[in-house]
Amino acid sequence: MSSEINMTVLELLASKICHDLISPVGAVANGVEFLEEMGADAGEEVTDLIAYSAKQSSSKLQAYRMAYGAGGADSAIKPEDVHKLFGALIELDGKITQHWDPYSPIGPAHERPPALAKMMILGLLTCIEALPKGGDIHLEADETSLTMTAKGENAGLKPLSVKAHSGDMSIDGLDPKLVHGYMVHQIAQTYGYGLTCGGEDGSHFELTLSLPA
Repeated sequence: MSSEINMTVLELLASKICHDLISPVGAVANGVEFLEEMGADAGEEVTDLIAYSAKQSSSKLQAYRMAYGAGGADSAIKPEDVHKLFGALIELDGKITQHWDPYSPIGPAHERPPALAKMMILGLLTCIEALPKGGDIHLEADETSLTMTAKGENAGLKPLSVKAHSGDMSIDGLDPKLVHGYMVHQIAQTYGYGLTCGGEDGSHFELTLSLPA
């Protein structure tokens, strides 16, 4: 039974990643095809489109690799690495900005918690989901917790996404749009993090991670 559950989640996660990547990757392919046909007459617009779409694909892949891949759990990954990676992800469309100092104290001073980078990028991706019309993401941390606040018009998660993030949803109820929330909850449990979502009032959303003891 457990292998069936894992396969279902794996298939949904693969569907989500492919869905998010198919547009920029397809734009690269179309641009290259047009460039091959038109040659020098293709113009700068085509090369600009290819460059933009390639950067978009690369930034999404790197974010998903840190969020869902085994390498993201490496405690050697620093908050400034997360800040740089996430900055590249949100830079291109310009609808979302992040406001936090990656060099400020985050977590216990003596030792970085396991999978901290993974949990940070997972939370930041949730904040993107909570900002359908764009906005600002703030992050505050101390030795025991980390809070991300997404501020913008209509900020917040849909009810089913809140259920997925809280672990209050069966696998049968998941779809590609909800699987990220499910994964955030499962990964948090795996590495000993507490996770709470709240503070929604139409203008801001909060996600708080309690760090492992």
